[in-house]
Amino acid sequence: MNFTNKKLLILGGNPETIPLVLVAQKMGIQVYLTDDNPNSSAKKFANKSFNVNGLDVEGIIKLAINENLDGVLVGVADILVKSYVKVCEALNFPCYATEELSNVFSHKDFFKQKIKEFDVYGISEFELTSELRNEDLIKIQYPVMVKPVDNGGGVGMTCCYNESEIKIAVTKALGASKRSKFLVERYMECDDVGVYYTFQDGICSTSLVYDRYTTGEQHGVSRVCLGGTYPSKHINTFLNKTDKNLKKMFDALGVKNGVLMLSAFFENGEFYFYDPGFRLQGESPNLFLDYFHGYDQREQLITFALTGSMGEKKAYKLDDPFLNGKYASTLWILLKEGQIKETQGFEILHNNPNIIEVITRLKVGDLITKEIIGTEKQVFCRIYIAASSKNELSSVLKSLQTNLKVISTDNTNMVLKGFDVDQVLI
Repeated sequence: MNFTNKKLLILGGNPETIPLVLVAQKMGIQVYLTDDNPNSSAKKFANKSFNVNGLDVEGIIKLAINENLDGVLVGVADILVKSYVKVCEALNFPCYATEELSNVFSHKDFFKQKIKEFDVYGISEFELTSELRNEDLIKIQYPVMVKPVDNGGGVGMTCCYNESEIKIAVTKALGASKRSKFLVERYMECDDVGVYYTFQDGICSTSLVYDRYTTGEQHGVSRVCLGGTYPSKHINTFLNKTDKNLKKMFDALGVKNGVLMLSAFFENGEFYFYDPGFRLQGESPNLFLDYFHGYDQREQLITFALTGSMGEKKAYKLDDPFLNGKYASTLWILLKEGQIKETQGFEILHNNPNIIEVITRLKVGDLITKEIIGTEKQVFCRIYIAASSKNELSSVLKSLQTNLKVISTDNTNMVLKGFDVDQVLI
């Protein structure tokens, strides 16, 4: 398919959107990108960039008309999915989402209501309004997680252990919510599982099921991911017990094309879902689909934005969530507060046959502030690893966790402790 000189507008310019921009350009497409932050990372790679806010639907429509664009695609930001739908509808561009789907998969409260209809569990929650009524507060059993209903990446989320922390957390969550709504959920300390789906031609394929590991070093904030291992040790339970119910829901919702990430806790034989994302993910599990299954979701979504089809390669024919007997892992390098002076040990990533990709978010000179602790903005880089056995994967992970260091201007190692490789690869 020839896309030479086609013009595609991507909404949002965070660092995770950069690979999407580069893939589109490799396909011969002129990439236009808009983000209200004039210094957003992905703007440096786009052919042309604008400062229109991704939530400014009328502004984006005007931009698309003025620049004679051929299609629009949301980048890596849940909050922009609704804008993506409205802009595409106004301009009659192909769109893999609908208003209903954007509500269900971009708002945690709507998502919990919908999965309940199909016998799938969400995390139990406590009733609380912004008035913080005493009759509600006394019923809360700590610890709990307070979160905005319509934001992700740890933004606006706080783990609370008492009533005074709740009051501060509610203000924080409301400030991060476009709808000015929040949830108070039971804080769960158990296995964490990610499920990744691909929809193509009205057929849903279970692409990946993996285990996620989060840091417990940072008190009072959202537990940021340290990495994950594929396939999940709970994959058989998920496929036999919960997968079919979720697919019934997708069918009822009329999902035809697109990609979807669902996060869940696993406790006492049951999955408790807590976070959907109907777009490409910052943690880029799509890289493993390209490596193991032979198709690139970025190419599929770009193709759909310009043609209304996700292309000739069919995910439902290529997917194998068991990775054909192989193993994989992501390793996130998380940083503590401080300013980056230098990196050490990263040369071992070069020419390593186990390393699929390294996506770096931060650089020397960047400052990690208290305000971004507990969000994905403290991720220095993500490393993608493939292996033929658990022993091989374990060896690579241990080497990386031992040798990779990011040194602050105070000459301390800023890297948080990684996940216990021996514990997870049993």
